[in-house]
Formats: sequence, C-alpha cells, structure tokens
Amino acid sequence: MRRSISSLTSASIAALFLAACAPSYHPEPVVPAETRAGAPAADSLRAFFDSLEQARALDTLPPEMAARPLPPRALTAESLADLGWLDVLQDTVLTGLAHRALKQNRDLEMARARIREFRAAAGVARSGLFPSLSVNGSVSRNKLAFGSLTIPAFTQWRATADVAWELDFFGWGPKIRAANADLASQDAYERAAALMLVSDVATGYLQLLELDQERTTAQQTLATRQETLDLARQRYSRGLISELDVRQFEAQVAVPAVRLAQVEQARALQEHALNVLLGEGPAPIPRGASLARAARAITVPDSVPVSLIERRPDVQAAERQYAAAAARVGVSVAARLPKFSITGSWGAQSATPGDLTASDSRIYQILAGISIPIFTGGRLVGQQRVAAARADQAQAAYQQAVLTGLQEAGDALVGVRTARDQLAAQQTQATALRRALDLAMARYQSGVSNYLEVLDAQRSLFDAQLAESQAALQELVAAVHLYKALGGSWPDEDSARR
Repeated sequence: MRRSISSLTSASIAALFLAACAPSYHPEPVVPAETRAGAPAADSLRAFFDSLEQARALDTLPPEMAARPLPPRALTAESLADLGWLDVLQDTVLTGLAHRALKQNRDLEMARARIREFRAAAGVARSGLFPSLSVNGSVSRNKLAFGSLTIPAFTQWRATADVAWELDFFGWGPKIRAANADLASQDAYERAAALMLVSDVATGYLQLLELDQERTTAQQTLATRQETLDLARQRYSRGLISELDVRQFEAQVAVPAVRLAQVEQARALQEHALNVLLGEGPAPIPRGASLARAARAITVPDSVPVSLIERRPDVQAAERQYAAAAARVGVSVAARLPKFSITGSWGAQSATPGDLTASDSRIYQILAGISIPIFTGGRLVGQQRVAAARADQAQAAYQQAVLTGLQEAGDALVGVRTARDQLAAQQTQATALRRALDLAMARYQSGVSNYLEVLDAQRSLFDAQLAESQAALQELVAAVHLYKALGGSWPDEDSARR
C-alpha cells in the first residue's frame, strides 16, 4: 500500500484515465533540491555561540549531568532517512511509552478500523468483475381472464438458478483503481495518526522531564534561601543587621515555594494527559534520562534533502487521494459509454412441487442487452465536470501538503538550531550567576556587602535556571518536530498495526 511518489511510471499514470477522455495526472510538484535552515557562514553570531559552548565545556558539570554521560548523536542528512523514531533521544523509557501508546491508544484504533472499512470497500469494487449467481424459488396462486374466457385458478411452483453479469468494460478499471487508492490513502492516514501519536507522547514526556527539572531547581533554591534566612536571623539576633533584612529574606523564601506548588500541579496534569495518550487511567509515568542529559546528546544538520518529505504519510495520503479523484474522472466518463449485460435463468415450473423434477417442466431464459445513454438532461456531463473539479481540488491539496511539509521541516530545522544557541546562552548565564551568588554570599557573611546583593543574585539565578530548563525543552521538542516533519520512521509500526 505504501507507494513512493516517485514510483509512479508514465504507464501507471496513463492507466488512471480512459484514453483522451480525462485530464493529465501529475503527482510530482516542483520543489527545491533541499530545504535549509540558514547558512552558518552567514550567521554573524555563530562564532559567539560556538565560543559559549567551548567555554561551558571547561566548566565543572553538575552531578546529574556528569553521571553516565550520553554519547552525542550526530544527525546528518544521510542518516535521517534510516534513523529510528526517537532513537536520537536515547531514552528507553520514552521508547517503551511510545510502544504502549501505539498498542492502546483509542484514536489510533479508530484509524485502523477505518482501514478495515476501506479494505472491504475495495473488495466491493472488485466484485463487479464477476457475475452474480442466485437461486430463487416461488409459489403463486393465479386466476386469469381474457374477456369472456376465464381460465380456472391454478397454482404455480417455480425454482430457478439466475445469473446476471453487467459488462462495464470502460468503468471497471477506474472504479477498482479509485477504491485501491482510497485504501492506500487511509493506510497512510493511519501511519500519520501513529506519527502524530508518537510525537505527542514524546513532547509530553519531554515536558514532564522539564517540569521535573523545574521542581529540582525550585527545591534546591528553596533550601538555599532557607539557609540564607537562617543566617540572617542569626545575624539579626546578634544585632548585626536590621529586621528589614530578615523580612526581605523571608519574602524571597516564598518565591520558590510558590513555584514548587505550581510545578507539582503541572506535573500531575501532564501525567494525566500522557495517560490518555497511552490509553490508560491516571497513573504515575516512569522517567528515564534527565532533560539536561538528553539535550546534550543530539546535533542536527543545517539542511535536509527534500526527498525525505515524500516519506511523510500525510503527503502520501494526499497523493493517493489525488489518484483516487483522477480515477473517478474515468468512472464518470465511462458512465457516458455503452454498457453490456448478460442475464440468464434456468430451472423448473409446474403446478405441484412433485412435478418440478419432471423433464417437461424445464424452463430457461438467456438475455443479452446493451444500454447506451442518449439523453439525460446533462446529468452525466455534469457528473464528469464535478469529478474533474474534485480531481483539481485533490491535486491542489496534494501540492499544498508538500509545501506544508517543506515549511514544517524548515521551521523545525530553524527551531533546533536557534534553540541550541539559546540554550548555550542560558547555560552560560546560569553558570555565571551561580558563581555570582557564591561571591555575594561570601561578601555578605563577611559583612562587606548588604543583603540587597544576595537578594538580587538569588532572584537572577533562579530565573536563569528556569529559563535554561525551558531552552533545553525547546531544543528537544524542535528535534521531535523535525522527525515528525520528515515522516520519521517507527520500527514497530507494522507490527503494532497487526
């Protein structure tokens, strides 16, 4: 069912129509050879962002990032076509969640049921190739009169085997091709639904990891500010500072506490949303790699070949819908051409059931016919024009699907690239502010500076750490969007469907 866009030969295209009776079928849109996120040489800030990454490499990594570091996964334009869905994130827990979603998600099950529906419809279209055979029996009580001549009432028993065959030489082929194309488009839609599902699971899981990181940041900040408050109270008890200092530190302790409560609520809601995607009731979601470690594990190319857009299931579905619409133009043309039919009947007829087997009760009928539409008030011509207009719509929809795919791929490439640059800047800022807080605390404890420097350093570091977490999430989500935009493969897609 999965036909490549480029695999349509001129012979198969010509077969979609009756000769000289239908418009041309051109599935290949004109697109550039590649889509590019932006040339590094033209980026005036590239050297600056690269220097930030090099500087961070010299800093001491936090324990949660230094433990069991993941080897970086370099993504190239050549490897994108074969890399398994989400392999880039190197998180077995996320992979397991995606497997569960593909098996249990209810929306995906509805898509599979639609495939079974269209597979049955394709069988119905092929049934016209064969004659229909039926066995019929009847009994009737009859009385006939012709003027003054009256025939006594009689009973008639009849048993026949009847055959009927409509020879639609011109319409069979287009009908079958349209039904098969409809089935192929639904198969592609099912794969699109699976792709969207895995993308949503991955995005939701990454958002959950980001909330976990925010919670850790809030907990650490709360503990640090409580220690600062304790220190301020001790100094106040010795008369070294005023009550104003203590109250300011108390107010600052409430900030991470409020954030912690908000994060706890958001984590619960995010877990519930993931439970729905998994086709399960509310339950805790397991975690794998941390957000920070996952963000350090990928690099992406600056451009990708447009040929990968052909792998997108929505593009394939649009192309098959175009093929089906074009085939139905042939069906409408065939409706204006002659149709042939053959009907036959063989059996027995008698006055009593016992005489049905007698040799003199045999009856038969053979009828060959032809039907040529002459005048229908413009109905058949109108139907052909409707089918042609729908084919034009399907062609435009297919071309729009390709352009949308190109846009989404380009947006995702830009998103990954700029998110990585933003993360580099945010990590540099957080590292500098962490050191600034240490210096401010040392100066405050020694009495060199007042509490305002400590408060300002605490506020700035907390905001920078939250922004760093958001930047890491944006980079990873952009990577997921890139695979979705390129129709990312899923190894067990076929097995899950069966």
